[in-house]
Amino acid sequence: MRIAYLDCASGISGDMMLGALVDAGVDLAKVQAGIDSLGLPSCKLVVEEVKKCGFRALQLRVEHEPEHAHRHLHHIEAMIEQSTLSESQRSLAQKIFMRLAEAEAKVHGTTIQKVHFHEVGAVDSIADIVGSAIAWDLLGVEKIVSSPIPTGTGFVEIAHGRCAIPAPATGELLRGIPLAASTVDGELTTPTGAAIVAAMVQQFGPLPAMTVQSIGYGAGQKDFQHPNLLRLIVGETISSDASLPTDTIVLLETNLDDITGEALGHCSELLWQAGALDVALIAIQMKKGRPGVLLQVQCRETDAEKLAVIVFRETTTLGLRRSKIERLTLPRESVQVQTTWGAVAGIVAILPDGSRRFSPEYGSCHQIADKNKVALSAVDEAARRAFAATQDN
Repeated sequence: MRIAYLDCASGISGDMMLGALVDAGVDLAKVQAGIDSLGLPSCKLVVEEVKKCGFRALQLRVEHEPEHAHRHLHHIEAMIEQSTLSESQRSLAQKIFMRLAEAEAKVHGTTIQKVHFHEVGAVDSIADIVGSAIAWDLLGVEKIVSSPIPTGTGFVEIAHGRCAIPAPATGELLRGIPLAASTVDGELTTPTGAAIVAAMVQQFGPLPAMTVQSIGYGAGQKDFQHPNLLRLIVGETISSDASLPTDTIVLLETNLDDITGEALGHCSELLWQAGALDVALIAIQMKKGRPGVLLQVQCRETDAEKLAVIVFRETTTLGLRRSKIERLTLPRESVQVQTTWGAVAGIVAILPDGSRRFSPEYGSCHQIADKNKVALSAVDEAARRAFAATQDN
């Protein structure tokens, strides 16, 4: 599988992204041709080789005539629709702008149709985003993985005034995305960079096992005491399990021998409510032959500290073991099937050979069984038959 890794040690912006893509081998002339077809006023992509703290990179600038126009989403969508971009390039560009519109609408309390783009509606931002969409399509990777994203600290001036970093739209776009700690005074990740990450990255974590084919470096406009670079690594995965999605999660665990079953049950319930991916209680034998319990909690990296606080508060433990683990996951989707007693929700897992495995949701089956006074097993079986019938048609 052809894969790309974004090393965002100094954050990410639209121009850094496009510079890294060109440095990794994407034809700048083809990107420029796509930008030209948007009908923007005299917009030219210019790249030059620069050094950041002694390391070379390509710095990309968008040269254009001065303008004072602010655009709505439909203005930008119209530009993209009438352009010569391929269908896949249009789709990528529209996906990125839609994520931006959703974030702006959320922070300003309006709708995506009424969102008034300011900075991201300017010629340079449009060129960065559409250019990146074109370049990603030309690069032809099947999967994009990224490191956690640093945002920087301090304040930034935007059209709505002075805002704390990350800017409101940037923060909204980075919901659910692992952030890296940073004490740098300045904006490392911009809304355009965050939108590209939110729209295109499928996995976050360390560099995957791969055979490297090319590396591109995109330089940021500012200078810091560290290399202000975005590194793009492109290659082929070498794992035999490369077709299976992977992600990195945190495992918290502790041994307990002086806690009641009621307290453990209460703690487990709180952990589930707080977003744990899995909670397990395993019987073990501890020192002096005492029976005990191994409490294991699997969670996203962003939830680890919150869940650790719950374990310390609700149990007698004095310490937690914490480790990062990589897991293989099956693609899945939520579905509903119709039974004699009503709709039952379930999860469909896509197996490596392409076949689909359906599992009814316990809560949905329980609700239907309780409402209709039938056995839980009968609802479960009916749901499985209903799903099987949809596969036969």
